[in-house]
Amino acid sequence: MQSPRAYASRHLMRVAVTVTEGFRSVFGPDRIPRVALAPGRVNLIGEHTDYNDGFVLPMAVDRHIAVAFAPGEGGKLRVHATAHAETREAELAALSPPGDGSWFAYVAGVAWALREAGHALAGADLVVAGDLPVGAGLSSSAALELAVARSLCAVAQEPWDPIAMARLCQRAEHEFAGVQCGIMDQLAAAVAIEGAALLVDCRSLKLAPVPLPSTACVVVMDTGVRRALAGSAYNERRAACAAAVEALRSRAPGMHSLRDVDGALLEAGREVLDPEVFQLVQHVVAETQRPPDMAEALGAGDVGRAGRLMNDSHWSLRDLYEVSSRELDLVTRLDTACPVTHGMPRRPHDRGRVRRLRCGAGGCRGRRGFRGHRVAAVPPARRVGRRVLRGSAVGGRPDRLTGLRIAPPAAGTMV
Repeated sequence: MQSPRAYASRHLMRVAVTVTEGFRSVFGPDRIPRVALAPGRVNLIGEHTDYNDGFVLPMAVDRHIAVAFAPGEGGKLRVHATAHAETREAELAALSPPGDGSWFAYVAGVAWALREAGHALAGADLVVAGDLPVGAGLSSSAALELAVARSLCAVAQEPWDPIAMARLCQRAEHEFAGVQCGIMDQLAAAVAIEGAALLVDCRSLKLAPVPLPSTACVVVMDTGVRRALAGSAYNERRAACAAAVEALRSRAPGMHSLRDVDGALLEAGREVLDPEVFQLVQHVVAETQRPPDMAEALGAGDVGRAGRLMNDSHWSLRDLYEVSSRELDLVTRLDTACPVTHGMPRRPHDRGRVRRLRCGAGGCRGRRGFRGHRVAAVPPARRVGRRVLRGSAVGGRPDRLTGLRIAPPAAGTMV
């Protein structure tokens, strides 16, 4: 069996070759592009805490958005998206928000944000491809933004600062795509470390690598449900959190975000909060502490505690933040009912730990597994899931559980 590092290297090479061939078919066989790659990400824990200045614990996965790029004509940006079989172009100097709601808005938004920050961009030809599924909760939009930013900076020979670029890409998503996202997705795509998750303080942007225990891995299960953040309740949730901060300042004038709220302050401010908003804040207050606790558990090799934290987070998202779905809840119940009885270091009766991996009413779910027994433990869960998902619980649609795979922690954006 090849090592994870060897597998990742071969996989990246295949993605790079594919997007290079696409570039030559669009812009000419005699041109030799370079390739920028940005990974998708899963968030092990810390949901809806990034835009509340809290903690998150993401890791990059070995699925990427790839951009083949080369210098273009004058100040013109030409971009071909293989997934859409469409080529778009625009003058760099004419770009301005908002975007048109298409895939090109993410590309144009990044170019605009770079120019607004003072970067001297040059004309570029880009081809976008990759194997990161869109709308699956793996942050394909952030990966696209970072890969485009890396490409444009390379063409213009501009310096690359990954944290600064993550902030610029976040601005692009705010202004062009209309999604008021936190910093986590762009930051994870920019600075991820191979072999580890990252504990991120979203207030200071302080980063701490958190290696996974040698006995554990992350399994990503795709329910097949797709969603678009701009069309979901994401912006509504963020606006509600901002309103809660304003209301709670009547009890604590010095507070800046929901990270500054503890249980006592929340209870004291109950009367100034709408009941639904109070419920949202309950989730944020509890969730803010879970990433540091999980980092501590992983550092100690206590996968049982890490799993319990993941489960607590999922049920909080379902019951308090109300951002789960029938498919996600069903996969959770199936997986936690599947005994993991092989290779457990201390508690052979413990069951699999599973949790949804991002906001929205669809997408992927993460699960703690065990490296030595992934073949034995994982396929039965998939077979059971497909059998149950064919039933009326999810409307009789048999294709809902579309993927189940080991996801080794990958590195961040690269050329």
